[in-house]
Amino acid sequence: MNRPVVVGVDGSPPSLVAAEHAAQEAVWRSRPLHLVHGYLHPLGYGVPINPYEMGLPAPSEDGRKMLEQTAAELVDRWPSLTVEVRQVAGGPGATLVEESRRAELVVVGSRGLGGFAGLLLGSVGTQVAAHGHCPVLVVRPPDRPLPTDGPVLVGVDGSSSAELAVGHAAEEAVRRGGSLLLVHVSGERDVDGEHLLATAAAATRGSHPGLTVEERVITGRKPDEALIEASGNAALVVVGSRGRGGFAGLLLGSVSQALVHHSRCPVLVAHPHAAEHAV
Repeated sequence: MNRPVVVGVDGSPPSLVAAEHAAQEAVWRSRPLHLVHGYLHPLGYGVPINPYEMGLPAPSEDGRKMLEQTAAELVDRWPSLTVEVRQVAGGPGATLVEESRRAELVVVGSRGLGGFAGLLLGSVGTQVAAHGHCPVLVVRPPDRPLPTDGPVLVGVDGSSSAELAVGHAAEEAVRRGGSLLLVHVSGERDVDGEHLLATAAAATRGSHPGLTVEERVITGRKPDEALIEASGNAALVVVGSRGRGGFAGLLLGSVSQALVHHSRCPVLVAHPHAAEHAV
């Protein structure tokens, strides 16, 4: 299945930056890019109405023009890119979560149209990052251009979720022609950190020969604070959808949530693809 890279676009500057990130990811992955605009009835925002009385909302001409202009600009920059544009009836968050069932990657901006400057991650980004059925890239900060320097950073804690994140991080590092930095954040009495890192590094070097893999133990810090600080020197940080000891019903662990909201570089939430849930 040639799963596409999907990005939600609403015409706002953060969503256009997200579209640029999505285009680069699509080129790296040799995948098509789908620009999706989820729309509701004009009276449907915060107004208690019966949708059956109003009828199915129609796609807008402004939305179509915005999508087509964005697509044209991306193809100008990446001529090999295949782009499809689509308006979908429904809320933006629910639309992208549904699209994620058939996607290789979903990309969201950290703020959307009408977002307040103090809102670190809009409701759409939060919804998709938590409920996505494939990896979700959250573009942070919203006004930063495509990152070119720094390693791909991933935390290692011995959980299956972190193991999945390490695999995605290694693949991203290879695509970018960069290095991989494995980090374990431990308390002063934690003696497992170096062993966990060595095991993860050996497995990664075996599956990705030629990739530069570095290991780092950070002590005496809270995991979320340590990884947020480390993200300042990274091109990308990859997190699992749950952490060590996380409950099955908890869609995003606390460390992953903190990075999605406060990371100083883009964040990839390593959800398994929809088809993998049934395995």
